[in-house]
Amino acid sequence: MLSADILRDALLREHDIPADTHDGYGMVLVSVWVGLVVWCDGEWFWWRSGWDERRKRAVYARHPAIDPSRAARRIAFRYADLREKRPLSAVSDDVGTASKAPG
Repeated sequence: MLSADILRDALLREHDIPADTHDGYGMVLVSVWVGLVVWCDGEWFWWRSGWDERRKRAVYARHPAIDPSRAARRIAFRYADLREKRPLSAVSDDVGTASKAPG
């Protein structure tokens, strides 16, 4: 979907955040960071923005797909928050640990 590609490009151009797109089943996923995937159905972007501890469920943000630049700005704030909480070294360590067979 065109809007997801524009979002991906805006993330890179405006915020220096690389992302990948994956499509299928009438929806596009924009993979940004561990725990940050943006879904797009052509009308809306939406992504997990946090956790409601009281209700024990994810909280989602959404933004109209006709405004990918502003959506990219909002996603960049979430990206920065996640990067601060889980830097790349911690993500790499998790991947390395998960790929090792128990011995």
